[in-house]
Amino acid sequence: MFHHPGELKRHYDVVIIGGGSHGLATAYYLAKNHGITDVAILEKSYIGAGAAGRNTTIIRSNYRTPEGAAFYQASVELYEKLSQDLDFNLMFSQHGHFTLAHSDRSLVVQQERAEVNTLLGIDSRVITAEEVKDLCPQISISRDVTWPILGALYHPPGGIIRHDAVVWGYARKVDEAGVEIHQGVEVTGFERKGSSLTKVKTTAGDVSAGVVLSATAGWSSIVAELAGLPLPITTSILQAFVTEPVKPFLDKIIVSAQMHIYVSQTDRGEFLIGAEVEPYPTYSSKGTFPFVEYAARHVLELFPQLHATRILRHWTGLCDMSPDYSPIMGVTELDGFLVDCGWGTYGFKAAPITGVTLAELIATGETPALIEPFKLERFYTDTLVSELAAAAVSH
Repeated sequence: MFHHPGELKRHYDVVIIGGGSHGLATAYYLAKNHGITDVAILEKSYIGAGAAGRNTTIIRSNYRTPEGAAFYQASVELYEKLSQDLDFNLMFSQHGHFTLAHSDRSLVVQQERAEVNTLLGIDSRVITAEEVKDLCPQISISRDVTWPILGALYHPPGGIIRHDAVVWGYARKVDEAGVEIHQGVEVTGFERKGSSLTKVKTTAGDVSAGVVLSATAGWSSIVAELAGLPLPITTSILQAFVTEPVKPFLDKIIVSAQMHIYVSQTDRGEFLIGAEVEPYPTYSSKGTFPFVEYAARHVLELFPQLHATRILRHWTGLCDMSPDYSPIMGVTELDGFLVDCGWGTYGFKAAPITGVTLAELIATGETPALIEPFKLERFYTDTLVSELAAAAVSH
């Protein structure tokens, strides 16, 4: 699919560590918006092997903080025209996103989110259980369940997109622009002189660069540690599974914070079901039976018609969690070393706008206003951006 980049050169203007959606998007906008193509993307496995290929494909912008909601709204707007920009069918469908409320307190929280969203021009509103049923006739609103539905935060622009297609579309464009994609090349260390990074050590040899960007999702803290840079990151796993394909009947995304599940149906007819990040740090890729058990039980409360549907595939992905559930982006105390991490379970939603803003930062040396609140230094200045209110379930 791509040109063979040949041997790794000894120097590049920019080296990007991580060949997922964020690394590829940054390279794409460096070339498209700034004409910078002397770029090497270093991926220790294959492009999209990490979080970009393991996420659950949901796109939305109905976040709780003004900083987060504005950022993700900009990403949704880029996603809406990305198929045309990349000349690649990304299979993006925007049919609506429901965050269910099962208690009076939950309804209050959803109303607060709706008001923040409305002030930012984001289409988001609280609706009743009967309106949920009208918009999604397939769902059960029975009161004879553990968590009866009292209402929901309805976000019409919410949708799903083919994650692999996003990776392939970006990769094809950066390859055409002359950016080098080096798959199977692992970063093993760095050389630094004082507060400056001088070299990146890899399994294909050492390389220097004007700027190095680490966009490695669950491996962020390990890569930064190689450069002697501590990050306030913990890594846990997120689990998901899909059922066997069934005749399509659900075109909405259903999320429940109390049940800790979310449900959507793919273009192939599979029901994709995920839950919350596991409450322990690990790099293990092993799934657990309790996750499948409780997720399946709660899904059947919402969609009892799936009772005879078999599970087809179950997997895990790594999530790098920051203390305030918001990303860490931009400059660090190490000159020439930028980070793009702390996304937890939201990184794929932000790929386009992350690429645009980080490319601007790399090209101009100035931090764009949209990502200024997410700088690493906020943990030293006590200016956190707490997104936990919109992160009760990991989607």
